[in-house]
Amino acid sequence: MPKKYSTARRIDGVLLLDKPVGITSNTALQRAKHLLRAAKAGHSGTLDPLASGLLPLCFGEATKFSSSAFLADKVYLAEITLGMTTATGDAEGEILTRSPVNVDLLEIREILRRFVGSIFQTPPRYSAVKYRGKPLYAYARAGEEVAVASRLVKVFSLKLLDFQAERLQVRVHCSSGTYVRTLAEDIGRALGCGAMLSALRRTVVGEFDIASAVGFGTIEAIAADRLASLLLPVDSLVAALPVCLLEPTEAQRIVTGRMCHTNVRELGRVRLYDSEHRFLGVGEVLTGGTVAPHRLLASAPTGCLE
Repeated sequence: MPKKYSTARRIDGVLLLDKPVGITSNTALQRAKHLLRAAKAGHSGTLDPLASGLLPLCFGEATKFSSSAFLADKVYLAEITLGMTTATGDAEGEILTRSPVNVDLLEIREILRRFVGSIFQTPPRYSAVKYRGKPLYAYARAGEEVAVASRLVKVFSLKLLDFQAERLQVRVHCSSGTYVRTLAEDIGRALGCGAMLSALRRTVVGEFDIASAVGFGTIEAIAADRLASLLLPVDSLVAALPVCLLEPTEAQRIVTGRMCHTNVRELGRVRLYDSEHRFLGVGEVLTGGTVAPHRLLASAPTGCLE
């Protein structure tokens, strides 16, 4: 029986969820939100139902910084089945074509090398990418064809882990916005036999690793008074940014939405902390050491349950 709770409460922090196969990211979010009795929650990057793995869930004030994880580089373990194409580019779609597979290991390695670096991708027909205000999957389900512009993405590495029969196992390190099922289709097209994505697991999102993630079994089994131990602090979402410590008077200025001053001279986004090392939010260092508020916490506590 699932746990039943009567009231939602404020939770500020990040939960690294190991999403199972077979549910949408939003379903996973709503389930976690219910289990933690959270008043406000959001996720930082969709995983299709076919995919499993790392899904950072943001609660309370952490939702303000979720774009950091959404825009971060990702790492996936992917299984690609050669000799078959589907309507969706993955195992969930209707099979469109079947072709014989006559490729060897050397040819596969050569083709994979072609997809490392900056490449153009056309978003899948069945995706949430918007065209004239509607997601592409809405057009696809209605049988309508739309012309979507290709987008530049980066594949930092594409490593072949295994090749057995007609299945490739690869590790993909890529930029945000890269569609692995489109990559699988393009690889199959380059090999001349077609391909589709048959399994996908996300293992890294920016600074976060699957090794630190928990599944629903863990969340459901843990005692209510220990739920806070599952959460990372809000500032874990922006851990890649430089730290900027503010004196008390400057910290007071920034939390009230005004510019302040710092000894930091390197321009760009920084993590802001007060003299007691409490996270205040993210600021922008401008010329001359002036710091402009970019996104701030509504209150001081982070990584807490109330």
